[in-house]
Amino acid sequence: MAADPLSRAFAALADPTRRDLVARLTLADATVTELAEPYDVSLQAVSKHLRVLEDAGLVTRGREAQRRPVHLEAEVLDLMTAWIERYRRQAEERFARLDTVLAAMTEEPSPAPARRPTGGTR
Repeated sequence: MAADPLSRAFAALADPTRRDLVARLTLADATVTELAEPYDVSLQAVSKHLRVLEDAGLVTRGREAQRRPVHLEAEVLDLMTAWIERYRRQAEERFARLDTVLAAMTEEPSPAPARRPTGGTR
């Protein structure tokens, strides 16, 4: 059973190298060789990372004459952002309700301490 696009995208970005590749691709398209430059790994290893990103729909590979640039597909990031934003709003609403309850609690007068009867015999 194939995972849904959102699950594939989050799984692909679980790796720090792939997150870095995506971050670099936000600046400009780049070839595998250009993307591999800062890493101490083989071109094949970077290609495997890119294949995971490609399978998740995060990047595509194009062709410009002899150059094969990798392109970031921002639409998938938009899907991820929308999912995160929905749950962020829900959490903020819960915190706002909690703030209201806490504010109401501090506005109420404190109950008077119970008084012990004075005098009397034991």
